[in-house]
Amino acid sequence: MDFTPTQEQSAARGLAARIFGDLSTHERLTAVGTGSDAELWKALCEAGLVAAVQDTGLLGLVLLLEEQGRTTAQVPFAASCVYGLLAVSSHGSPEQRERLLPGIGDGTAVVAGAVSGARVRESAPGRLSGAVPVVPWLRDATHVLVADEGRALWLVRTADARCDRVELTAPWSAGRLTLDATPAERLGGPLPRSAAGTLPGPRSDGPTRGSGGESCGDAALTHSAGGAGAYDDVLASARIAFAGLQAGVCAGAVARAVAHTTTREQFGRPLAAKQGVQLRAADAHMDTEAIRVTAYEAAWRRDEGLDFAGHALTAAWWASEAGHRVVHAGQHLHGGTGADLDHPVHRHFLWGRQLESYLGCGSEVLQELGELIVRGEVDG
Repeated sequence: MDFTPTQEQSAARGLAARIFGDLSTHERLTAVGTGSDAELWKALCEAGLVAAVQDTGLLGLVLLLEEQGRTTAQVPFAASCVYGLLAVSSHGSPEQRERLLPGIGDGTAVVAGAVSGARVRESAPGRLSGAVPVVPWLRDATHVLVADEGRALWLVRTADARCDRVELTAPWSAGRLTLDATPAERLGGPLPRSAAGTLPGPRSDGPTRGSGGESCGDAALTHSAGGAGAYDDVLASARIAFAGLQAGVCAGAVARAVAHTTTREQFGRPLAAKQGVQLRAADAHMDTEAIRVTAYEAAWRRDEGLDFAGHALTAAWWASEAGHRVVHAGQHLHGGTGADLDHPVHRHFLWGRQLESYLGCGSEVLQELGELIVRGEVDG
């Protein structure tokens, strides 16, 4: 495997770092509050960084999300790219790709995701009913990618649904999505039917398994890298993307802790001179590197068309378990300052804790990984 970024990926990452560094300052984040930064989102889209994900792949997106995580920038970058750009380009019909991708790429369309834990069903042909309690970035979204009880993926326009504001401990501009026979379009287009009116089976040797072991059946009609079904691919890709975001959040927390402990003195010596501080910071650095390298490997495998289900769960586990340790260490190394809710490191703490449980906490993804290993679907 080779995680060396391509020239295009490196250029995109460098540009993203400059934009996030210039516009995602502590003062601007404080002013934005729980909303998103419209000016920053516009700058990212005008620079072509959202549309570039089609060419740089999931690994390229992970690199960009690392830069976002370092500054905890308030924009729906991860959600719109993984649930919108990558999902539609991989699993949408030709008509859907032609119609939706330009708007997602230039930022006029923003896609949020409700693919995990949703209680949604197709109540009538092309209409969904149910509710999703918390959808991150729903307040900014024009569309939501929804998975129904059968693991089929649907695009719902927020203008057709009821979207209520939800307050979270971390400012993710979230909301509650309520569907009541709401019109929706199936990702990939309507399913073809046989002469007998029955749904055809998936294009594989058998039913695709969901991340929790459930049979996806006809929900896996479209395939992508590694032969994964649409639902499995989108959920795994989302976990990898948000693991990349967590790597950046943790890197930012460690960098702030290092800066604080090297400048703050106690009894005439910098805090960083103390062995206990050095060990705590070193552990946090190694945990951050583990999150990063597992996210890189999973993203690379997806881009290369290799099996990546187990690697996505591994990245998600590290992002949850190690991410928890790192953001706590970052806050702890700031001493009493870390308890200040207005201090920049507190935002890293909140983001890290929010990402820790998003799309499954550590124990849940570890159980899923164990089930895949037991069934022989991944190497132990």
